[in-house]
Amino acid sequence: MKKAKRNSVLTILIFIVALALGAFTTVKGLGKHHIGAAENIILGLDLAGGVSITYEVEEKDATDQEIADTRTRLQQRADVYSTDSNVYMAGSDRISIEIPGVSDAGKILEELGKPGALEFLDSENYEKFVAGEEYEACVTGSDVKNAAAAIDNSGTIKENVVQLAFNDEGTKKFADATSANVGQPIYIIYDGKVVSAPTVQTAITGGSAVINGMADNEEAEKLAETIRIGALPVTLTELSSNEVGATLGKDALSTTLKAGAIGLVIVAIIMIVLYRLPGLISVFALIAYVVLTLLCLNGFNASLTLPGLAGIVLSIGMAVDANVIIFTRIQEELGNGATVKSAIDAGFNKALSSILDSNITTLIAAVVLYIMGIGTIKGFALTLGIGIVLSMFTALVITKSLLKAVYTLGLQDSKYYGKKREAKVRGYVKFSRFAYIISFVLIAAGLIALPVFKGKTGSALNFSMEFTGGTSMTVDFGEYYDLERAEEELLPVVAEAAGVSASEITVQNVKGSNQILFKSSGLNNSQRDAVEEALNAKFDVKEFEMENISATIGSEMQRNAIISVIIATVLMLCYIAFRFSDVKFGAAAVIALLHDVLVVFMIYSIGRLSVGNTFIACMLTVVGYSINATIIIFDRIRENIALMKGKGAAYSNIVDTSISQTFTRTIYTSLTTFVMVFVLYILGVTSIKEFALTLMCGIICGAYSSVCITGPLWYLFKTKAGKNEIGSGKKNDGEKSPKKQKAENA
Repeated sequence: MKKAKRNSVLTILIFIVALALGAFTTVKGLGKHHIGAAENIILGLDLAGGVSITYEVEEKDATDQEIADTRTRLQQRADVYSTDSNVYMAGSDRISIEIPGVSDAGKILEELGKPGALEFLDSENYEKFVAGEEYEACVTGSDVKNAAAAIDNSGTIKENVVQLAFNDEGTKKFADATSANVGQPIYIIYDGKVVSAPTVQTAITGGSAVINGMADNEEAEKLAETIRIGALPVTLTELSSNEVGATLGKDALSTTLKAGAIGLVIVAIIMIVLYRLPGLISVFALIAYVVLTLLCLNGFNASLTLPGLAGIVLSIGMAVDANVIIFTRIQEELGNGATVKSAIDAGFNKALSSILDSNITTLIAAVVLYIMGIGTIKGFALTLGIGIVLSMFTALVITKSLLKAVYTLGLQDSKYYGKKREAKVRGYVKFSRFAYIISFVLIAAGLIALPVFKGKTGSALNFSMEFTGGTSMTVDFGEYYDLERAEEELLPVVAEAAGVSASEITVQNVKGSNQILFKSSGLNNSQRDAVEEALNAKFDVKEFEMENISATIGSEMQRNAIISVIIATVLMLCYIAFRFSDVKFGAAAVIALLHDVLVVFMIYSIGRLSVGNTFIACMLTVVGYSINATIIIFDRIRENIALMKGKGAAYSNIVDTSISQTFTRTIYTSLTTFVMVFVLYILGVTSIKEFALTLMCGIICGAYSSVCITGPLWYLFKTKAGKNEIGSGKKNDGEKSPKKQKAENA
C-alpha cells in the first residue's frame, strides 16, 4: 500500500512539474532564442496582416524546371519585403506567396508577378533592338543573383550606386560581355524599355559589378529593384489575392483569445458542478490540453490562422466530451452499487470504445478538410485534428492517472464522485414520428427558399467570392456610415477610381464595426490601387483589407467543397459499418448526417449567410461532431442488445433505454461545446461570427438528431427487416402492446 501511495504521489508530482515546465515554455520559452514560446507561433496573414497571392502558370507546356525557377525567383522577390515570406507550390501549375507584416500591399502585388524581360545588350544588339530586329542578350534576368542600392565611399565623395551579383552562369556571360565592350555601354532593358546604360570601364570577371552615376538613393533603389525582380521564365496569371491590415488581425487575435479564456473558465465551473472531484481533475487535464496544443503548433511549425484559432476554441469544448463519457460511466457504476475503485476502472474500460469511435470519425472530417481545403481552412483542420488527438490523450492518460492517484491517496468516498440516478426510460421511438415531421418542415423550408431567392435576387444562395470570384474591399473609416450615407458618399468615389459603374458595386455594412464592404466583379491590381488611393485622399481610412479571387478558382472551390463533403461522409460511414458490423447502423447514421447537413443548410438558405470555405468547414465539423453522439448511442444499443438478450425486451425498449442512459452525456457535452462557441460568437470578430453562429445551430441540431432521429431510425430499419424481438425467431411477433410496454417501462 505504501508503494502504491508513493507511486501516486510521484504521478501527481510528475504531472505538476511537466505542466509547470510546459506552461513556462509557452509563456517564456527555453534558452536565449525562447524556443517553444507561444509568441513564436507563426501567425497567418489574417492575424499578422500582410499579403497573399496565388498565380497560375499560363503556359501549358512549361517544364518542371521552368516552374521551379519561377518559384525560386518569386521567393527572391518576396524576401525583399520580408524574411518571413513563404512561396510554395499549390498544385502542379500554381504558386502561392504569403508575405506577413507588410504595409505597402498594393505595390507588392503589382511587382511580385510582374511579367516582362530583363536583358543586358551590347551596342550591336541594342541597335537591332531599336530597329525591331531579332537580337541576342548578353545576360538575362535569370543570370542575376541580386541587385541592391548602396553608397560607395571609396572616392573623395560619397556616391549612390547599384551593386550587382551574378550566378555562376551569369558571371561567365557578364565577363565575356564586358571583356568585349570595354569603353562601350551595356544597355539594361526591362519590359521593352532602357532602364540604365552604364559604360564598361574594364572587364569584370569576378561575378559582381557596380553601376554608378545615380542621382540619389531613390534612383539607385528603383534601378536595383527593377533588376532584382528580373525576368520570370513563365507567364503568371493572378488567381486570387488577399490584403489584410495588421490592426484587424491583432484585434481578431486578442478577442478570440479572450473568448477562449472565458469559455474555458465557464466549462471548468460546469465540470466541477456536475462531476465533483473527477470534474476538478478534468480541469487540470484541460489546462494540460491547452498547453500541449500550443506546444504542438510550435513544434509542427504550423501557421495559426483565425479559423485555426476558432478550431482550438471549438476543440476545447470537444475535449470535454471524452471526460463526460468517462465520468458518466463512473457515476452509472456507482449508482448500480459498485465500489469507487471498480467504478473508476469500469468507467474507463466501458468508455474506451465510444471515445475512440467518436473521435476517429471527427478526425476523418479534419483530415479531409486538410487535404481538400485551401488557405485558412487548412489551419482550421490542422488545429482541429491536433485537438482531437490530444483530447483523447489527456482523457485516457492524464485524467485516468490523476484520478487513480487521488483515489489511492485517500479520496475514496463515493460522495466525491457523485451517483447517477437510474435513467427514466422515455418513449423516444414513439415520439420519433413527431420529430420526423418537425425535421421535414425545417428541411422543406430551406429547400423552398432556394427558388424563391433565385427569383428575387438571381442567386439561390448567398455565395461568397470564394465560390463566385470577384473583388471585395473592407474599409474601416473610423466612423460609422449607415448604408444610405455609404452609397451616397463612398460608392461614387470607389466606382470612379475603379473605372466601373456604381451599379456594378455592392455596398454592405459590417455589423458591429465601422467597416464598409465593397464587392464587385474582379478588379485588376491598378484598379484596386486606384480605389485605395482615392479613399485615402478623401477620407480618414484606418484600415484597408482587400481580397481578389478569379472565377476559375471560385468554381474549383465549389467542386472541391462538394467532393470533400462526399468523401468525408463515405469514409465515416465505412468506419461505422466496420465497427458495428451492421449496415442498419450505417444507414441510420447516413440519414441522420444528411438531416443535420440539410437543417444547417436551411439556416444558410433562409438566413442568406455567406456560402464559402467556412461553410464547408462548418458542415464537416457539424457532421463530425453530430456523429459523436450518434456513435455513443449506437454503442449503448449494441451493449444493451447483449445484456438484454433472451429477456424478452423489444427493440423499441432497447432503443429507448439506450437513449435515456446516454441522454445526460449528450446534453452535457453539447452544453460545454456550445458554451465555448457561444462566447466566441459574442466576443469574436465579424469574420468569425457567422461561423460560430452556424456551429451553435449545428451543435443543437446534432444533439436533437442523435436523440430523436438516429436511434428510432435504426429501430425502424431493424423491425422492417424482420425480427422485432430479441431471442425470437418469429416475424413481427415481438413488439409488446403499447399499454404493456408502458407498464414495463414504469
